[in-house]
Amino acid sequence: MSVPAKSSPALPAPSALPARSALRDRPFRLAAPPVSGMWRPRLVLTGVLVGVGAFALFCWGLALGDYPVSLPEVVKALFGVGDPGTLTVVRELRLPRALTGLLVGVAFGVSGAVFQTMTRNPLASPDMIGLTEGAGTAVVAAVVLGWTGGLGLSTLGLLGALATALLVYALAWKGGATGYRIILVGIGVSWICTSATDFLVARGNRFEAEEALGWLVGNLNGRTWNQVDSLAVALAVLLPAALGMGRWMRTLQLGDDVAAGLGTPVQPVRLALLLTGVGLIAFGTAAAGPVAFVALACPQIALRLAGTSAPPPLVSGLTGAFVVLGSDLLAREAIPGTELPVGIVTGALGAPVLLWLLIRANRAGSGG
Repeated sequence: MSVPAKSSPALPAPSALPARSALRDRPFRLAAPPVSGMWRPRLVLTGVLVGVGAFALFCWGLALGDYPVSLPEVVKALFGVGDPGTLTVVRELRLPRALTGLLVGVAFGVSGAVFQTMTRNPLASPDMIGLTEGAGTAVVAAVVLGWTGGLGLSTLGLLGALATALLVYALAWKGGATGYRIILVGIGVSWICTSATDFLVARGNRFEAEEALGWLVGNLNGRTWNQVDSLAVALAVLLPAALGMGRWMRTLQLGDDVAAGLGTPVQPVRLALLLTGVGLIAFGTAAAGPVAFVALACPQIALRLAGTSAPPPLVSGLTGAFVVLGSDLLAREAIPGTELPVGIVTGALGAPVLLWLLIRANRAGSGG
């Protein structure tokens, strides 16, 4: 009697193996200069694709308006080539708004990644723990009460966000500050700041209240080179600082004891990350208002696109730029004849992400 031969297990198609292995992380080591690390093709590819998408939305936003401009003309105008009318429309009238949206998205995305990595909690974003509300209260107080003290709105927003961050951290401290405690305290402080802002708006006159409310929603309308310049300078300083602390951020994910054992100065690094994240969110809020959910949702989107264990700061920033610029296009074109504030669109898109994160945290047993 013949014995049937065992069937060999099915193997994946040969063409699928190289494609899958090409995206695997690989360690590398260079002799000169003496550098070693991990090569992450999927992370790099994700960053390139998201960056290209953000640039496409950036150019598309410059092309739309009462004076239509084609995309090739927009690209030429960015390099100073074209007729005087097109150059004036693109570079002087539309470019400040588009650049503000781009830079605000980067600032919010990187800040959210910093806070979520530092606290090891996907809900610990600046708009969840009251930092944007604190910056907003300081700026609204300056607008309504005229208490600028010779300081610009960016400086006041920075001071408001920093004071809120220190208050949250101090109230959450109990032999340490866990991510869950920071979120709970931050929500309470956030509502206190919101109530103070509402009081200030109600106290102001009609024109001051309209200016404050238009800013509080998160708005890119009427942005000028003043907002672009201050935010660009802030990013030039804070973005390299956040990226430079990337290795320490990864060790903090392992816990304070393990991070300290690996040579990470835990408390100085945490303070430096706190100041960096506060600075990014404060300058972004001062430029465009508290654009809702960008700092919360974009790092989580970047994390899943890149397949990393923590939100990658640079890809989170590019994702933030993509979301803000895309939301601004929707806000301008969704209702004909009406230009909505960008914060309304980001809020509508980000609320489902928040609900999903809450459900996921509850199922994982980390929701408290």
